[in-house]
Amino acid sequence: MKIVLTGGGTGGHVYPALAFMRECKKEYPDAEFLYIGTGKGLEADIVPRAGLEFEAVDVTGFKRSLSLENVKTIARFLKGVTRSKKILRDFKPDCVIGTGGYVCGPVVYAAHKLKIPTIIHEQNSVAGLTNKFLSRYVDKVAICFEEVSESFPSEKIVFTGNPRASEVVGIKSENALAEYHLDDSKKTVLAFGGSRGARAINEAIWKILPEWNKKDYQLLYVTGDVHYEKIKDELESLHLNQTISVVPFIYNMPEVLNEVDLVISRAGATTLSELTSLGLPSILIPSPYVTANHQENNARSLERNGASIVITEKELGETDLMQKVDGIMSDEMALNEMAFHAKEIGVPDAAKRLVDVAVNLMKP
Repeated sequence: MKIVLTGGGTGGHVYPALAFMRECKKEYPDAEFLYIGTGKGLEADIVPRAGLEFEAVDVTGFKRSLSLENVKTIARFLKGVTRSKKILRDFKPDCVIGTGGYVCGPVVYAAHKLKIPTIIHEQNSVAGLTNKFLSRYVDKVAICFEEVSESFPSEKIVFTGNPRASEVVGIKSENALAEYHLDDSKKTVLAFGGSRGARAINEAIWKILPEWNKKDYQLLYVTGDVHYEKIKDELESLHLNQTISVVPFIYNMPEVLNEVDLVISRAGATTLSELTSLGLPSILIPSPYVTANHQENNARSLERNGASIVITEKELGETDLMQKVDGIMSDEMALNEMAFHAKEIGVPDAAKRLVDVAVNLMKP
């Protein structure tokens, strides 16, 4: 079995592909993989580190407004299709899977032209432009949110969830919180804004940090490296007690997620897939700086199902965040109810579901 994976630009497109690969390797140890991405995206660094063979295609995304750059983008796309066809002919895959980002365009389209079975995976509740374009040519469209199904041909849709979710389920560590000088037996709130941090979340948490000293639950606050450098000298002046830990980054996030009770975060597709597969209640502050406002749409899906409270960045300045946290953490019934609803919409076997779709597609 030989499979080509393609997707890039952000970790949200790369990590699901790698999660799929690892699950596939469990079931089919002899499976071979090739990853096609851009030389400038995160995938150029992440994929080789994961031990996968990597090929680069030079391609850029379309601008949403009319511009000369879009003419150049079309030229790069056509050149990318030609390059992709050569790579695919050399590797001879049984299936090509695109997990999002503009690099999927020429690769998946080339596979279609070569009559190789194809799948695209849409992680968000709002379809990306590339996936919308490719949906006309692929054999299957795997989705994570029911809301996005109206953007694709109904006969091609399969609901799989996000493969990344499968990698956080059941990962236990007795010292996951102790590593951050917190008590493993206490209820814990985790606040973070993604790998690089989020200014709006940092400012909101910083404003209420002294109030946490009075709480009987603890806080693990992840600032992001850049933001930590700005505040580390001021932390001492706050006289925070031992129920609060402020760190720049967490390297063992799956273990930590398995030990906390409430999460305050952005609403990226990967994060939400992890929260729902673990049944974690959340306060979501979506990034407004993303295409088609897809993070808010993702977050509202959880909110409608009773798994989350959504606060937009515009609302954040006028919202008593501490009161929102208290309302959940001090009410055991509310906490359990949110956890139940989160678990209800989670897909912990998402990686296996996508593997099954691919394998069935490859059958003669």
